Amino acid sequence: MVGTRDARPPDFVPVLSRGKHRHPRRGACFMEFASYLAGERWTDHPACTHPLLAHLARLVNDYTSDAERRRLIGLIPSVVGLTSDDARVDLKIALRAATTALPVVAEERQRTMAVTVLTANRLLAELDGRAPGHLEDASAHALRQAPLAARWAREYTATVPVSLRAFRERGARAAVLYAVDGISTACTGNPDQLLRELLAAAIDDCAAHVRAATSPQPHVTAGR
Repeated sequence: MVGTRDARPPDFVPVLSRGKHRHPRRGACFMEFASYLAGERWTDHPACTHPLLAHLARLVNDYTSDAERRRLIGLIPSVVGLTSDDARVDLKIALRAATTALPVVAEERQRTMAVTVLTANRLLAELDGRAPGHLEDASAHALRQAPLAARWAREYTATVPVSLRAFRERGARAAVLYAVDGISTACTGNPDQLLRELLAAAIDDCAAHVRAATSPQPHVTAGR
């Protein structure tokens, strides 16, 4: 993993803007800026960042208003070198997006977010050897904010099989897009701030998981 201290210092600071850009002097999206800091070729799909986290970052960049987008710059160094092959990372990113969106998005979107919350928890429980009905505290809290959607989602997921591979390849990306789009149009005081908080929290989730996975395990010696 490449640490942020190993990233190349920029010769100048590109201006964050929506969409893709051919050259940093024409502007940059969040992930193009990250590729620049990492010393990779100029791209919005750099290898230095987990693909789903990068997907979330691109969406937050594009859905944030022009006036507030510059506030995302401080988060960019945090994604350089932040990647993992562990399926739990995909699940946690999707879960973070869904739990953030569920209480605030329009009613017609809440069912999808609730299904994502339950599905991600189910898959995490399978990977970690926990009971199928186990819910993380943040998930239980989010579901309580939308009881009708939660009830519908429980009935739906009880009869629909779920595949970890399919969720990683398609479901998680769709859920992140639906969450970001829903937050951007939600009747909430400051959707730009909520989008930034979502991205920051997802970065923290990923960083915590990567640290835990790479930390040396305590060596236990057998007693005499």
